[in-house]
Amino acid sequence: MPLIYKICPAALWSEAEAKGRFDGAAIDLADGYIHFSTGTQVAETAAKHFAGQDGLLLIAIDDQCLGPALRYEPSRGGALFPHLYAPLDPKAARWIVPMPLKTDGSHALPEELA
Repeated sequence: MPLIYKICPAALWSEAEAKGRFDGAAIDLADGYIHFSTGTQVAETAAKHFAGQDGLLLIAIDDQCLGPALRYEPSRGGALFPHLYAPLDPKAARWIVPMPLKTDGSHALPEELA
């Protein structure tokens, strides 16, 4: 089961869990889909779009459970990124870990993704 990953502010994810649905962060709402990254894209996504931000979570989702609303589409340099064209049920999360800032300003990631 391939996992895809969402980087999300902890407060926003908490709201989603309370509501029972995640509609996305501001960028997701503006673009019309929820942005995800594959395992090989997470570190670059964190560095490019979340540099210096604290209080983030890394949320792992089994891409197979998202059905046809999930599409892999070209983005950065033609790489295929997972985009979800539907709300996400927070219960779909396989696991969630904090992404604390390291002393160099980058985010700590699980060893298999760093």
